[in-house]
Amino acid sequence: MNNRPLYLKPNVVLEPLYFQWYAWSHLISPATGAMNIVGRHLKIMDSYVQAPAIHAAAAKNPKLLGGPFMDYATNRVEEIKQLREGTKQKGASQLEFTAAIKELDALLKQYDKGTSLEPLYEKVPDILKGYVELVYDLNNNPSFRLIEALLYKSPIYDESLQSISMWITENDERPFVLSTPRLEEPNVLNLGIPFRHPFIDAVSRMKREPSTMEELMETVDFDISDPALFASFFTEEAPVPYEPYDGDRIRMRYFGHACILLETKNTSILVDPLVAYYGYQHEVDRFSDVDLPDEIDYVLITHNHQDHILFETLLPLRHKIKHLVIPKTTSGSLQDPCLKLMFKEIGFKNVIEIGNLDDITLGDCTITGIPFIGEHCDLNINTKSCYHVKTDGFSVLFCADSCNVEPRLYQHVQKVIGDVDVLFLGMECDGAPLTWLYGPLLTEELSREKDFSRRLAGSDYQRGIDLVKALSPAEVYVYAMGLEPWLEFISSIRYDERANPIVASNRLVAECRKEGIVAERLFGEKELLYESVLV
Repeated sequence: MNNRPLYLKPNVVLEPLYFQWYAWSHLISPATGAMNIVGRHLKIMDSYVQAPAIHAAAAKNPKLLGGPFMDYATNRVEEIKQLREGTKQKGASQLEFTAAIKELDALLKQYDKGTSLEPLYEKVPDILKGYVELVYDLNNNPSFRLIEALLYKSPIYDESLQSISMWITENDERPFVLSTPRLEEPNVLNLGIPFRHPFIDAVSRMKREPSTMEELMETVDFDISDPALFASFFTEEAPVPYEPYDGDRIRMRYFGHACILLETKNTSILVDPLVAYYGYQHEVDRFSDVDLPDEIDYVLITHNHQDHILFETLLPLRHKIKHLVIPKTTSGSLQDPCLKLMFKEIGFKNVIEIGNLDDITLGDCTITGIPFIGEHCDLNINTKSCYHVKTDGFSVLFCADSCNVEPRLYQHVQKVIGDVDVLFLGMECDGAPLTWLYGPLLTEELSREKDFSRRLAGSDYQRGIDLVKALSPAEVYVYAMGLEPWLEFISSIRYDERANPIVASNRLVAECRKEGIVAERLFGEKELLYESVLV
């Protein structure tokens, strides 16, 4: 096998893990990673050890999907106890950091408001000294700013806690991953490598380009515990060849959720990559990895949520991404970590930050950052951007989960970018409460009433139709709803026809059609072709 040309099977999963938990962006950034260990992982592990039967029952209840319950077919208490103790030992720096953040926050709340903060520096917990700046807002409310670049060089960022789990999936069904750590399982190979490791690029290339096992092993400087299982991930069968788009029109392909590929003859742009697997029987048609270009000119990330930054898709695509475009932030606030620092630390090159109304031009395409408001539970988070893409006079706006809580915003935007030809709009208008995502970052309890009033929600009917009226698109597509079956493991969403987002989006689609606008709620796959509007 060493010298035969091999391909990676198309349904091999490269699952990124942090401390054996499914890795998402808040686990990579040092401060949010530490806070999640304490505020999420240890809490769930403690709960499971105390009452595994409650977790088993809750995991089977569709109404509790996405809740803080471990989903195991058998009792795994002893293994979880070992993981919990290992977390406390190996993560001692992270635990100390989290305690220090809470201590500093308490000091600031007790401080004489408006008085110079300089004397307080000597009271900052030792593990935070030199990593924080103490600041006031203009109303003299004290807070702190993290010097995040230095945290990546500190013991708080420990890439030895990162690993990759390799396995073969045979269907779209996967349990919700954010509340259940990965324990030893048959047919799953755990590789103790950081996310920046060149093996990930080398093995991912083999989905398209053949290589020999001997060549691949040149990137392996780690232990492969089960060589036979590792060998089973490869095949001599070549994949279906990719056919580059060489037409004279503009082609867009919907890959599910918020993932759209826009192509011209010269340029490719992929938005919020989240790509389904193939190579097994499935009920819902989809585009997959085989439908992506060998080189992707721009990947656009709209915001820092786990269903829009999916490392399971992004890491295997890293070798073919020429430019990664992310929303700009320099806030240093705990809830708003810097994506540029994170992506560079895990091996991405040519990371470009874009601010509101900033432009990027490549060949026949111009990409503009557009303000994105709402959907972040009223937290002061700058790391979010819609994208306006214009090519050959044709324009499309990707709004992702932007919630149009202030209609005047996009009226102002229209004066800058004009009307758009196609609008992609997210309408997951229920949304989880604040603590579902940001709870581990809070330093004090929030009442249930207040928590449930602040939602991770996109536009409802009225906000969506106001957005349509502001931008006068010829076509409107509702997306980013988490509807596809291969999304449930990360979104925890299951809808029926009575669900508010379905009712609201049905109403919006009907109203658009009534006004002569082409409209549809996307599901599975969709291909759209457009003529250039330039003569």
